[in-house]
Amino acid sequence: MQRNDEKLPDLILILDRLRSAHNTGNIFRIAEALGAGVAPCGYTPAPPHPKLEKTAMGTDKTVPWKHFETSLEAVKFFHKAGYSVLAAEPGGVEAWEMDYPLPLAVVFGNEALGVAEETLREVDGVVSLPMNGSKASINVGNAATAIMFAIDAKLRKKMKL
Repeated sequence: MQRNDEKLPDLILILDRLRSAHNTGNIFRIAEALGAGVAPCGYTPAPPHPKLEKTAMGTDKTVPWKHFETSLEAVKFFHKAGYSVLAAEPGGVEAWEMDYPLPLAVVFGNEALGVAEETLREVDGVVSLPMNGSKASINVGNAATAIMFAIDAKLRKKMKL
C-alpha cells in the first residue's frame, strides 16, 4: 500500500476500472471510516486527482492505497499476502448473511461492466445486495457503503461473542 510505515489494513476495497473520480473519492471516505485501504485498478482515478480530492475530503492523504494495472493483479497480490478476496456482484451471498474472514479484500466493479471476468474466476466468493427493482443496479459508492458496513457489523458482532 502507499503508506509503507504501517502494516496492510485488514480490510481492502479493490476498485476495478471505476470511471468516476467522485465515486472513487466517496469510497476513500468509506475506507477511512472503516480503517480500510483502497486499491484502485486500471483507469480508476487515484491520488493525486482534483475531482477525487474534492470528494475524498482529505482521506486520499490518510487512507493507505496502492494502484494496480488490473484487478486480477490486485487479487493475486492480496491472495499472496494472505487475504480472502470477494467480489461484489449480483447472485452472491447477501452481504448480511455471509461470514467474513480477516484479512479481507472486496472487489467493486465498473459501473457499467461489473468486475472483470478474469478477476471473478480468481476470487474466493461473491457477496451481493438483494435487488427488487427492474433495473437491479445502484451506484458503486452506495453498494460499497452498504456492503462494507455490513461486513463491519458482522465483524463487530463476531468480536463480541
